[in-house]
Order: sequence, then structure tokens, then C-alpha cells
Amino acid sequence: MSETIKGSASLRGLSSMTGGRMSNWVRPSIMGIVNVTPDSFSDGGRHDNTNTAIAHARQLAADGADILDIGGESTRPGADAISVEEECARVVPVIEGCRDLGVTISIDSRKKAVMAAAVAAGATLINDVSALEYDPASLDFVAESGLPVCLMHSLADPKVMQENPVYENVVTDVMAYLRGRIDLCEAAGISRDRIIVDPGIGFGKTVAHNLALIRGLPEFQSFGCDILLGASRKAFIGQVTHEPEASKRVVGSVAVALHGARSGARILRVHDVKETRQALEMWQAIEAASF
Repeated sequence: MSETIKGSASLRGLSSMTGGRMSNWVRPSIMGIVNVTPDSFSDGGRHDNTNTAIAHARQLAADGADILDIGGESTRPGADAISVEEECARVVPVIEGCRDLGVTISIDSRKKAVMAAAVAAGATLINDVSALEYDPASLDFVAESGLPVCLMHSLADPKVMQENPVYENVVTDVMAYLRGRIDLCEAAGISRDRIIVDPGIGFGKTVAHNLALIRGLPEFQSFGCDILLGASRKAFIGQVTHEPEASKRVVGSVAVALHGARSGARILRVHDVKETRQALEMWQAIEAASF
């Protein structure tokens, strides 16, 4: 998988702690978010046509994104599903317009037909917020594609996922779900080294659930899969910091990204690529300093 995901020497480069400091630390891959949608929670409507989306993607690549995650259907709380045709019309031209950037292109979709169209256009990573549950045909497609896939936990469909989410123990419950999806993928022929896991911050979770999952992120390393953390600008950051505007949650988002990197996240899915990369590079320089 590390040959497919460009930008880092390895997605599994986080060394063990030695004397309170990290040796041979490799920064996580930075996944820049490209929402080709009119209704995403943070930047919906800003990049909802092909030209503006491609321009945004190119800027994210220039800012240091290793991966561009291109999606055409909003999965914010309360969002409605859209047709395969509309989703393909949004994402395929953007993927085609980004193939020359020298970065990995990810398709953010729950639908096999969209995944297939995106892969044909140049995507080499599949990011499914339903962990290949939404579309029964997606599991076999991913298995046959040979591509890496990100399996994310969500308590329910985006339309209703924030309606009183309840867990016995959120870390244990989310891990149990992902373990089941990993087992299913392996049975279908998707090797574990092609699987990325995502605890699904904000997808059917309260503020307390989100914070517990971020704190418990090291537990997810037991799967032997790369971990993706996607917390950028999400509502729980606003609730903790009393910031109602998503676009003003950059500092809080970077703080979560740094904690995630230190806790084993190998991919950070973010809106603010330049700021996240700068913070990671400073951290890396400090960790490498001699004294």
C-alpha cells in the first residue's frame, strides 16, 4: 500500500517511543479534502463545479497534500443521498483534471458504480464512509481492483446518524465493528495490508464519544492496519472551543491532527493542508533536535 499512497516513506513509519522521544519518526500522509458538493458542512458550495474544484485540488497539492480525497456526495449529519449519475458527473471530471499532480487520488464514495468510474478516471484509493456496507457490490469491486480501501465506522446513515447515538463503550464498540469489517474484507480477498481503518469522528458520535475515540486511537493499532483520522473542522471542535463557524476551527483541527499523529494515525484527512503540514514539520524538527 505504501507504493500506492505517495508522499511518505511509509504509512507505518511511527516508531516506538524511546526515553519519551520518537526516533526515525515519519510524518503521516496528509489527505486534502476536495468536496465537489453544494452542501458539505464546512465548504459546501465553494468548490461545487469542475473548474473551482480542480483549482482547489491543485492548491491543496501545492500546499503539500500527499493525497486528494475527492467526493461528490455530502455525508454531513442530515444529508440526503444523491444519484450515481449526479455523483459521477461531479467527481470524474475533477479526478481527470488532477491526474498530473503527482499525488494519490482518493475517491470518497459509498457506491460501487462511482468507485468504478473514479478508478477508471485515475483514482487509486477508495474511501468509503460505510465500510463497504452501503452498496453490496462494492466489496467484490474493491477486492478485484487490488486497490487500498479505507473502512470507516458510522453508527447509521448520515441522514439520521446524530439522532441520540448510544454506545456501551465507544472505543470497544467501534473497534468491534471495524474488526468485523476487516474480517469480511479478508474473506473476500482484500489483504490486511490494503486496509485502512477510520474510527469515524463525527459520524454518529457525541462530543464525549469523539474525544474518547481520539484519546483511544492507539488501541486501533492492534489491527495492524493504517489508521486514518478525519476530524478537521468538525462540530465537536466547535463545541469544545465555543466556535460556531467551521472555517474558524483551524487551530483546534491542527491540535487534533498533532495528537492523532502522535497516537499512530498514518493519514490525516484535513481541510487546512498548509497549516497541518507546517505543524507536523515543526514537531518533526523538534523531535529530531539534539541536546
